[in-house]
Amino acid sequence: MELETKIYQKENNLSPGNLLKQSLGDIYRSRFLARQLAERDIKAQYRQSYLGIIWAFITPLATAAVWVFLNMSGTIQVTDTGIPYPVYAFTGTLLWSIMREAINSPATSTSSARGILSKINFPKEALIISGIYKLLFNSSIKILLLVALVFLFGIGFHWSLLLLPFVILGALLFGTTIGLFLTPISMLYKDVGKVVGMGFSFLMYITPVVYPVPGEGIMRTVMEINPFTPIILTSRDLITGASPDYLAYYFVVLAATVPLFLLALMAYRISIPIIVERSN
Repeated sequence: MELETKIYQKENNLSPGNLLKQSLGDIYRSRFLARQLAERDIKAQYRQSYLGIIWAFITPLATAAVWVFLNMSGTIQVTDTGIPYPVYAFTGTLLWSIMREAINSPATSTSSARGILSKINFPKEALIISGIYKLLFNSSIKILLLVALVFLFGIGFHWSLLLLPFVILGALLFGTTIGLFLTPISMLYKDVGKVVGMGFSFLMYITPVVYPVPGEGIMRTVMEINPFTPIILTSRDLITGASPDYLAYYFVVLAATVPLFLLALMAYRISIPIIVERSN
């Protein structure tokens, strides 16, 4: 009688399918831990501050106020925006602050937990979800402020406002994806964070944050290619009730973001334990 032969091989845990399955599973299993971490960080962020959550608005509002002043004084001339310029500038800077916070969130959450990462074994994905919880908290308050500005300047209610949260969720996913790709590099090299900060200061001026897309020229081409443009403009159009001219490009960006997010998630899962072990 011929005996059955079985060959046992070591499972390839680094295959993309296994990595993605494990990562998504750890996200689900660590949801309670992520919420606890987010609550701790939010309370710690505003515990010893008189102004509290208002600090989240001071920088973008101050930036917008400078541009409004320059425009009103005639120092700079901004072409017609279709809406009152203060609304254009304030909505742009607040939306840009949401995007910037989303990009910085993975690196901030991971770096702040570097100490416990080397001592306690827990799903690293909890740090990502914790950062997303904090983003949702801060962004929801900024959205309320945006809506208040719309009413303050007499634009009023539009049904498109009901779609705004879904567009903002897409913006958060886009920003978090970029942040996930940058996190391992920024943890290895501190200079990366400074370079990213400088890069975003430049990127703001080739995105229609405080002035509209030009009618012609190379700057128009650059702005229309810029993937941040449809996110900012679609969000602003929904806030003000305008027709979203860049909605198709927004969906293209969102469709490309989903697989890139999954890829970034796998890269994060592989790289962070190695970086933490190397830093010890």
